Amino acid sequence: MTQGTPLAYMPGFGNDFETESLPGALPQGQNSPQKCNYGLYAEQLSGSPFTAPRGTNERSWLYRIRPSVRHTRRFSNASLPHWKTAPCLDDHSLPLGQLRWGPLPAPAERCNFLEGIRTMTTAGDVLTQTGMAAHAYAFDTDMEDDYFFNADGELLVVPQVGAIRVFTEMGIMDVAPLEICLIPRGMMVKISRLGEGPLWRGYVCENYGAKFTLPDRGPIGANCLANPRDFKTPVAAYEDKETPCRVHVKWCGRFYVTEIGHSPLDVVAWHGNYTPFKYDLRTFSPVGAILFDHPDPSIFTVLTAPSGEEGTANVDFVIFPPRWLVAEHTFRPPWYHRNIMSEFMGLIHGRYDAKEKGFVPGGMSLHNMMLPHGPDATGFEKATNAELKPVKLDETMAFMFETRFPQQLTRFAAELETLQEDYLDCWDGLERKFDGTPGIR
Repeated sequence: MTQGTPLAYMPGFGNDFETESLPGALPQGQNSPQKCNYGLYAEQLSGSPFTAPRGTNERSWLYRIRPSVRHTRRFSNASLPHWKTAPCLDDHSLPLGQLRWGPLPAPAERCNFLEGIRTMTTAGDVLTQTGMAAHAYAFDTDMEDDYFFNADGELLVVPQVGAIRVFTEMGIMDVAPLEICLIPRGMMVKISRLGEGPLWRGYVCENYGAKFTLPDRGPIGANCLANPRDFKTPVAAYEDKETPCRVHVKWCGRFYVTEIGHSPLDVVAWHGNYTPFKYDLRTFSPVGAILFDHPDPSIFTVLTAPSGEEGTANVDFVIFPPRWLVAEHTFRPPWYHRNIMSEFMGLIHGRYDAKEKGFVPGGMSLHNMMLPHGPDATGFEKATNAELKPVKLDETMAFMFETRFPQQLTRFAAELETLQEDYLDCWDGLERKFDGTPGIR
């Protein structure tokens, strides 16, 4: 595609798509003709075992300038020291507890997206393809001649400051704050900045397990939550560049680099259902209580990566978007709870209703399995004494990476300068209110 050409997308989640950037580049009626048009090579990219059931079988056929065997030469060991992989039992002195951080500081030196990744937590074991990692990123330089693919898992990218251009083998996505994108396992990508600004910042969930899919709606039925039509897959676009380039690979928690003489983003046409996509969080249609109490936060699940145990996720991506609060006789913020799941939370925009202060856009919190958490003392008093009229909770967007596994803190996170040592103080005002007199509240 040429500079300035508007990006195009195809709607739908899990669809079988087809797209070409040159007319006639996509074969019809077969996958692997003896000779492809334009002198292209046919190649399959599989996102599942060949014999997976039809409902979970994923693959795409790519028609490219060079086969991907030409996109890697001899590998050399490389290092991204702040990107950690499970199991990661970093040595640090921070004990167990509920934790919260301010935004990730700007990097000391100029860096691109890969170099700007900072792992906060890891969970599970990449070698058994279970669990996940929660990362934050901050960068200020484009990946001009650097490319990357992750053999360990898919990457769910959540921008918080600054829009990014995500150029994958299968097309280009422009992703702004309040949008997300997903880069499938093994797919080549480079990421660059859009717009002006000193810093581009956000979050990444690296999912080692079964790929993200839409959650079942159950009694909710056919509509609401994240609707399939709002997921956008890019049309084919390629980069025909004959200059020295570097391909970086993450494999079993280690990093490697190889030097090649051209861009690996050379797919001219493709068809299939193993694809990248983007999604606008503002199109999420929340549901909730319209009389009293409020349901579990699982009603805010955008994407879920299932585990082998039904109803227990390897990782869920959950958001807390703008919505109306109308429940009668009800404490409306999230209730106090302890949970078998472990919750890594971030704030993209605005204010989170369970925390009156301290949790700011770009910030993060970690509430690990079975550790109690909930509204701070100020939020409790405000919600307990509020007039229960319909209220629009607006100008907010928080999210959660929630996993069935305990999230192990990295040394970087334990020693991060924005760690809020006084976070636990937010509950100090929750004093005894008990009165044993019958009928007294």
